[in-house]
Amino acid sequence: MDALDIVAIGQDLLLTAMWISGPAILVSLIVGLAVSLMQTVTSVQEQTLSFAPRIIAVGAVMVLTLPWMLRLSSEFTLRMMDRLLQVTQ
Repeated sequence: MDALDIVAIGQDLLLTAMWISGPAILVSLIVGLAVSLMQTVTSVQEQTLSFAPRIIAVGAVMVLTLPWMLRLSSEFTLRMMDRLLQVTQ
């Protein structure tokens, strides 16, 4: 296994992690922005107010995208197992 293989594995790992975490982070950003706008409009500056909607939204996204995330994780694991078999031969 040379340096190019290690870089390819690292790239694959980071891209898979980005795809898996992306929906939850995106929804958290959108909900946080919406709550911040509502707080600005209504002049309610409670720091803990944005926490509950974010948790609920991220939880809902995690439940809805769980099959997709599991499929991506399984495909990544299978790719890494294939690479392991190639290295050991």
